[in-house]
Amino acid sequence: MGLAKSEIFTAEQNEIANFAKAFGHPARVAILQHLFKVNACICGDLVQEIGLAQPTISQHLKELKQLGLIKGTIDGTSVCYCIDTDNWEKMKSKMGTLLHLNIPSKTDCC
Repeated sequence: MGLAKSEIFTAEQNEIANFAKAFGHPARVAILQHLFKVNACICGDLVQEIGLAQPTISQHLKELKQLGLIKGTIDGTSVCYCIDTDNWEKMKSKMGTLLHLNIPSKTDCC
């Protein structure tokens, strides 16, 4: 599906799909888990914790920040990242709506 096709879907469908991108790579999952564990983190610590190269970690941090799930503040030459709690709660609510859909008890499918 091309990027131009996103307009045929609802805002909520696009928002859920964007949030789902955060879980589309195990490095981003590991970064989120680590940020929850320590409640704040300097990027250099993530390199040691995750075991990936600095540019790779930076790219995943950029993606998570664009998705709104983390935020960062500049402290000298380092950037300190943490979970954006408001957006995290929003993501949980939106994803929960999808994940709590139930399969009808009787189906004649497959």
